[in-house]
Amino acid sequence: MSTREQKPPPEPKSLANASPATRGGTAPRASHSQIANRKSQILTYALLAFGAILFLIPFYFVLNGSLKTDAAVQAGDFISPAATPNFANYPRALTRDVEDGENRFLQALANTVVVTTCCVVGQILSCSLVGFGFARFKFRGRNTLFIIMLSTMMLPAQVTMIPVFVLFKYLGLIDSLWPLVLPAFFASPFFVFMFRQFFSQIPEELLEAARIDGCSNWRIYWQIMLPLCGPVIAIVAIYTFLGSWNDFLGPLIYLNSPENRTLALWLNSFKGQYGVTDAHLLMAASVVCMAPCVILFFACQKYFVESVAQTGMK
Repeated sequence: MSTREQKPPPEPKSLANASPATRGGTAPRASHSQIANRKSQILTYALLAFGAILFLIPFYFVLNGSLKTDAAVQAGDFISPAATPNFANYPRALTRDVEDGENRFLQALANTVVVTTCCVVGQILSCSLVGFGFARFKFRGRNTLFIIMLSTMMLPAQVTMIPVFVLFKYLGLIDSLWPLVLPAFFASPFFVFMFRQFFSQIPEELLEAARIDGCSNWRIYWQIMLPLCGPVIAIVAIYTFLGSWNDFLGPLIYLNSPENRTLALWLNSFKGQYGVTDAHLLMAASVVCMAPCVILFFACQKYFVESVAQTGMK
C-alpha cells in the first residue's frame, strides 16, 4: 500500500473560476464608498429637482392664469388649475386694441425680430473681430488694452445711460431702432473674452500654412478662424438673443412712437391708469412672448453648459 497522500479530486471548471463569495453562496456586498456615492447622487438629484420645481413655479402661475377668467386672476387664484381652460384668451390678447385704437402686436413683433437679428449679427462680427486681434496679433500694450477692456465690465450701465442718450439725441436717432442696434456693433467685453480664449487654442501652424498660401489676415479671419468657432458663435447668439428679445429699459428710453415699440413695450400697454387691466390677457400675451426664449433654451441648452467651459479655458 502506497504511503503517499492521495490528491483531492479537481474542482469543476465552473467552481474553480468562481469568486470566493460565489462559492460560499453569498452575493458580494457593495463597498462603503459605493454606498456613499449613491447617497450623494440621490441627494444631488433631489436638490436639482427641488430647484427646478422652485424656478418653474412662476411660469406655472403665468400659464395657469392665462387660461382663467379675469375675475379668478384678480382674486389671486393661481395655484388651482382652471376647471375649464379658456384658450380664447390667447387670440383676444393678440388682437387687443391699445390706447390709440389699433392693434400693434404684429408691428411690435416685427420690430423685435429686426432689433434682435441685428444685435446678434453685430455682436458676432464685432466681438469675433476684436477677439481675433487680441489673440493673434502681437503689439505693444496688448495685455494692458485687454485688461482695460475687461475692466469696463465692472462699470454699471446706469453710469453711461445719460451720456449715451445725449449722444444719440445729438445724432438725431431718438425714436428709432438705431439706438438699440448700434451698440451691438461695438463689441461686448465678455463675448470678446470668450472669442479670444477660443482663438488662442487654435494652433499657430494653421495660420502659418494659410499665410504661405497667400491668405491675408482678413481672409484668415473670415474663411479659417470664424468657421472654426461654431460653439462660441452659438453661445454669443443665444445670450444676445435673450438679452435683446427681453430688453425693456432700452426701448422705454429711446422709443416714443407706438409704431416703433417692441414686444416689451407692447406688453406694457396692458397697464392702465389704475393698474393692470385684463390681467388674464396680459398673462396670455406674456406666454406668447416668452415662448421663443423657452424653445431656444431647451433646443440649445448644451451650449449654456459649454459657455461655462469656454470661460474657464486657458
